[in-house]
Amino acid sequence: MRTLLFLLTAIAVIGSGFWAYRENYATQAQLDRVAGLQRQIGAARERLAVLEAEWAYLNRPDRLRDLAELNFDRLGLMPLRAEQFSDPRELRHVAPVVLDEIDITDSIEVSSAGAQQP
Repeated sequence: MRTLLFLLTAIAVIGSGFWAYRENYATQAQLDRVAGLQRQIGAARERLAVLEAEWAYLNRPDRLRDLAELNFDRLGLMPLRAEQFSDPRELRHVAPVVLDEIDITDSIEVSSAGAQQP
C-alpha cells in the first residue's frame, strides 16, 4: 500500500512538473506575442503622427488658396465671404419625423399560427 502511495505521489509530482513546464512556455509565447503587438501599435502611432503632420501641412490655408487660384479656370472656386453664411437664428427648425410604432407581437402570432397549419 505504501508503495502505491509513493508511486502515485511520484506520478503527481512528475505530472505537475510537466504541466508547469508547458505553462511556462505558453506564458513566454504569449508575452512575446504581446511585445510584438506593442511594437506594432507603436509603429502605427508613429505612422499616424506622420500622416497627421502631412495632413496639416497639405491643408494650410495659403497653400489651398494658391491651388484654388492656379486651378480657377477648371474649378471656378471662389473665396468664401461672410455674406454666404446665414445667422443660425434664421434657420427653420424641423421637427424630427417619428415613425409609427409597429407591434411585433402581431407578426409573431401570425407567423407562429401559420407554422402550425399544414
